[in-house]
Amino acid sequence: MKFKKIALAIGIVIILSIFFNYGIYTFYKPPKYETFCPEDLFSKTAATESDCTKNGGLWHASGPEVPVAADEKRPTAWCDIAYQCNKDFQVVRDVYNRNVFVILTILGILSLLAGIYIISVDAVTNGFLFGGILSIIIGAIRYWSAMDDYLRFIISGVALIILIWVGYKKLNK
Repeated sequence: MKFKKIALAIGIVIILSIFFNYGIYTFYKPPKYETFCPEDLFSKTAATESDCTKNGGLWHASGPEVPVAADEKRPTAWCDIAYQCNKDFQVVRDVYNRNVFVILTILGILSLLAGIYIISVDAVTNGFLFGGILSIIIGAIRYWSAMDDYLRFIISGVALIILIWVGYKKLNK
């Protein structure tokens, strides 16, 4: 009987995470790289700095730091033709990931609250508790690289407080 409860809790955690993430993807589409950097951009050649910057690229005056074969000549300058579109895409993707982080955090907290206050079946309660925690973790991971250090510190502290609070509410009976 204990194995069935554990299996049910794990199933709820997994399906809850899929439900939340696919729901977000269904109703809030991520930005597409091709919208910012169309494929034809990469077919453009930029042999000079002015050609490069005119097309949104970044000119590098020295050769790339990549090994070349002994019989090849290392280029002395090159153009990162996708520089500006990559930058633009990164800004929009960071905003999208921030918004997904907020949505997943809210859904995670609601799941934690449902697991604590609404649901009385242990296996379902545990599924909602772990599913809520997983949602918060997934949201934080998506946005972690774009967060400021202060925000990382605050989020880590809030997550710790929530977990301690859940522990007192659920385990201190």
